[in-house]
Amino acid sequence: MSIQDLLLGERQDLIRTRLDLSGRVIAAELAQELGVSEDTIRRDLREMAASGLCRRVYGGALRVSHAAARTMNERMAVGGERKAALARAAAALIPAGATVFLDAGSTNLALARALPAGSDLTVITNAPAIAAALLERDITTIQLGGLIDPDVGGAIGAKAMRDAEAFRPDILVLGVCGIDVEAGVTAYTFEDAEFKRFLASRTKTVLVAITNDKLSTAAPYSVVPLSRVARAVIEADADETEAAALTAAGIETLRAG
Repeated sequence: MSIQDLLLGERQDLIRTRLDLSGRVIAAELAQELGVSEDTIRRDLREMAASGLCRRVYGGALRVSHAAARTMNERMAVGGERKAALARAAAALIPAGATVFLDAGSTNLALARALPAGSDLTVITNAPAIAAALLERDITTIQLGGLIDPDVGGAIGAKAMRDAEAFRPDILVLGVCGIDVEAGVTAYTFEDAEFKRFLASRTKTVLVAITNDKLSTAAPYSVVPLSRVARAVIEADADETEAAALTAAGIETLRAG
């Protein structure tokens, strides 16, 4: 059987494989390769998106990040050395005397542990685990209040947003569920996306530290476009094409050592 003779299920399996390999697919390219119309491919992508298998964007689709399948505690136990390397590189970008917001996230917890003990930073966070790590390092810490979301690992509700209104940090280290040139920075829940977006609106500089699995992926809810991100720290072995896409979007991109 030729590739043009694939049945619906087989065609969608092939699309999923392409998404897993490259993070994105282009409808026109798939249509030409598979010998079907673009309308057929777009219909496939709509069905796959409805099943949570991809996220549709203009002209194609993106791989969906699967981080939300794990709780915060489970994420903390994954990729410890890689996150520590990202954290060390990100810590070097935070100047002395800065006021910093550390958003909830396992990589940002690693960053809290990588900041110099006793440094003259003021760090605000919505995550109790991050606050505890900062206090252990004798860093001035402000904890936002409110109900803690167990999956996010931090407070993201109305009380946390009211508390955040009191601050205009120099740097926001944003927790990232997915990041892509077209989708921008994305989050897994509406409330978390809304909270992150509010933080970004009150911050001079947005910094992200990104594990490889977040690159060229998209979660369901938009946070900010890439134009709002000033700096990104990526893993040492991050894909060259994905790294170049961040740089082309105007982001100062640094590979972790």
